[in-house]
Amino acid sequence: MTLQGHSVVEHRSRRYHEVIAERLATDNAILERARTRVEEWTRHGTVAPYYAAGWRQVLESPISEISAFLVEDSERARAFRQVSPFAGALSARERWRLWASVKRDNDTTAA
Repeated sequence: MTLQGHSVVEHRSRRYHEVIAERLATDNAILERARTRVEEWTRHGTVAPYYAAGWRQVLESPISEISAFLVEDSERARAFRQVSPFAGALSARERWRLWASVKRDNDTTAA
């Protein structure tokens, strides 16, 4: 993957989690599904313990702190977004719209 390609992937991930962060205040089901997923990761060992334990800790925080972490521009937050318990929280149509907007943003800044 090229550096530019990686940048697009990170931009998509960041935008995806920005949408999730916005919705957490009004849709508690998103948070409950994420917590359930982390418990499944732990029970089945399907995700590295570092990420499972880290996400458990994040998801026990107040919603404002969870939302802030989801969009944080830190190495840890970027890594955790790649192993996200919020996968599937947006519909396929929502994801495609989001990806299209990221592509437009990237095309505009690259020009």
